[in-house]
Formats: sequence, C-alpha cells, structure tokens
Amino acid sequence: MPGKTASKVLGRQNRTLWFWIFVGPFVLGLTFFTYVPLAWSAYLSFFDANNTVTPTRFVGLDNYTAMLRDDAFTGSLVTFLVFTAFIVPATFVLSLALALMVNRLPRAQAFFRSVFFLPVACSYVVAALIWKMSIFNGVRFGLANTVLGWFGTDQIAWLSTTDPPWYWLVIVTVRLWLQAGFYMVLFLAGLQRISPRLYEAAAVDGARPGWQVFRHITFPQLRATSVAVTLLLVINAFQAFDEFYNLLADSRGYPPYARPPLVYLYYTALGQGQNLGLGSAGAVILALIIAVVTVVQARWFGLGRKED
Repeated sequence: MPGKTASKVLGRQNRTLWFWIFVGPFVLGLTFFTYVPLAWSAYLSFFDANNTVTPTRFVGLDNYTAMLRDDAFTGSLVTFLVFTAFIVPATFVLSLALALMVNRLPRAQAFFRSVFFLPVACSYVVAALIWKMSIFNGVRFGLANTVLGWFGTDQIAWLSTTDPPWYWLVIVTVRLWLQAGFYMVLFLAGLQRISPRLYEAAAVDGARPGWQVFRHITFPQLRATSVAVTLLLVINAFQAFDEFYNLLADSRGYPPYARPPLVYLYYTALGQGQNLGLGSAGAVILALIIAVVTVVQARWFGLGRKED
C-alpha cells in the first residue's frame, strides 16, 4: 500500500515536471519578450525619455496630454477608422463566401482549403512589395496599368494619387488577400458544426435551398463564429503596420496621408527625435482603445452569453 501511494505521488510529480518542461520556455519567452517590455513601455510613458530608455525626469500625464492634442495622432486614428470601414466587411463577406463554396464541394475540399489558406503563410512585407512593384506599379509596366491600357485608360499613380484616393484600393486588396484564408477556415469550422438535421427539417418544412436556408439556418448558427471573426478583424486593423509602411514609405519618408497609429508611433519613438516617452504614451492610449473597443463589441454581440 505505501508503495502504491509513493508511485501515485511520483506520477503526479512527473506530470508536473513535464508540464513545466514543455510550457516553461514559452512562459519565459512571453514574460521577458512581451510582458516586461509592455510594463516598461507603460513606465516610460510617465517620463521625459528622449534618446534613452532609462529616464529620470518624471512628467506625469504630460505625454498623454501631448498625444491627445497632437493632430497627427488623432488623424492616425481617423485613418484606422477608414481602414476598418473597408477591410472588416470586405474580409468578412469574402471569407464567409469562400467557406460556403468550399464546404459545398463534393471532392477536393482539402485541396481548395489549402489553396485559399496558403496566402496566410506569406510575409506581409513580401506581399506589400509585390503589390507595390508588380501589380500596382505607377508606371506602364505594372499589371493594373497594363490591363487599363488594354481599354485605352490613362495610367494611374496608385500609391501617390490622393484625389481620388486610389491607395486605399492597394492597401485593402493586399490585406484582403493575406487574411481572407484564415477567417475562411474559422467559418468552415463553424459550418461543419451545424447539424445536418437542421437542413433536413428545413427541407421537410418547405424551405427553399439557397438564400432562404442561409438566412434562417446557416447564418444564425454561425453567430458565435461571426462575433469572433469581427472582433479579430477589428483588433488586427488596429495593429496594421507592415502593408502601410512598405507600400507608402520611400527614400523621402512616409507621406502625410494614410498614416495608421502604429506608423505614427514608429516615427515618434524611432524617428529623428526618438521620443520614447511620447511614443510609449501613444502606445498605451492605443492599447486602451483596443481593449475598450473589444469589450464594447463583446458586450454588444453578447459574446459568452448562453444561447436560448
């Protein structure tokens, strides 16, 4: 009996040991490379930190006040709102449409799921450079201008034309291509959880396949997935940086238009002035906005609420 007790205790110890062997490196990396920098950034936001990460002069909320009064920072938030208005509904509709089409395929479903998901593995930097240099190049060698030339249309400087703002087409399409496959997989998982009995019962009741079934059965059953996708899309829109920077920045710097918050903070903290205190304050403000928007959306959509 004592031997069995010792064996059980030793077994629990072994399980705990193996747990920390596998999880420990991840926890250490998350702590030192995520949580510690976040805490230090919040600390820096209360100090005058020009060209240093070890400040000494406490300024309180002055950095926050300066950021909120800065027209460039508030303008970057407007840029985010415009970007969100374009990318969130476009990605939602496209990824849902792809999921519905792939889910209805009688064969080769895994192949098409992989094809549509493949762009997710592509680097944002590489994709932005392809869009900039090959597809939406502002000269006649770009694919978009070549196609327009077939119809006798004048060439367009896609990334430098502000009236109309053609650069939004470039920014939105590259992000759409990069992320639609990921959200398609989320919708596919939601579609495959819908019981076939619901569609059988609808057919017995005389529901017509197509829009009627989608509206009254499929889409309501995807409510939880739709809420999660919307939340992720909004948060990812807040974090947009790579495509904006690599599409619009050049040797002369970044243009004054289409400057999202992270691009503005990048130039504030790592530009010529290297005002890390001001940049940290802006990062904290942005993080708080993301948290508030996420909580409001979650409460509005009823995330976590039990289904009736």
